[in-house]
Amino acid sequence: MEALDKLDRAILRTLQADARATYDHIAETVGLSPSAVLRRVRRLEEAGVIARYVALLKPEAVGLGLTAHVSVRLEKHAEGNKRNPMDEFRASVMAWPEVVECVALTGDMDYQLRLVVTDMAAYSRFMMDTLLKHPSVQDCKTSFVMDRVKSTTALPL
Repeated sequence: MEALDKLDRAILRTLQADARATYDHIAETVGLSPSAVLRRVRRLEEAGVIARYVALLKPEAVGLGLTAHVSVRLEKHAEGNKRNPMDEFRASVMAWPEVVECVALTGDMDYQLRLVVTDMAAYSRFMMDTLLKHPSVQDCKTSFVMDRVKSTTALPL
């Protein structure tokens, strides 16, 4: 896709603030006609700039009161080279609903997981029964969220 212009960025900022905004509202905000906004939004969707639309939930409102950030170090070499520890770990993470984000890192640890669970007992069960039993996991370190100072999904456009 060609570079984003000022109008594309304004449309994206509006959609990031409210993905349910009507084309009429967006058009009024950015100074275009609704049909021009529709064309631009479809182009942004087709180009993959807009990946999807979602509803963002408050974890506490749905009974998920504990958020933890877990740094994970994997074993570096698989025994007998029968498996790749990183591929095996990545595949497993996709099936764990408690993990809402997983990023690969540079430095001492290999991955950072963001877990969202009901409480400390649920965290302990996940760690003991799932993560620490994974054959690729060598070490974990956890930090718990005490307060969300800033939490946004909006990119700085």
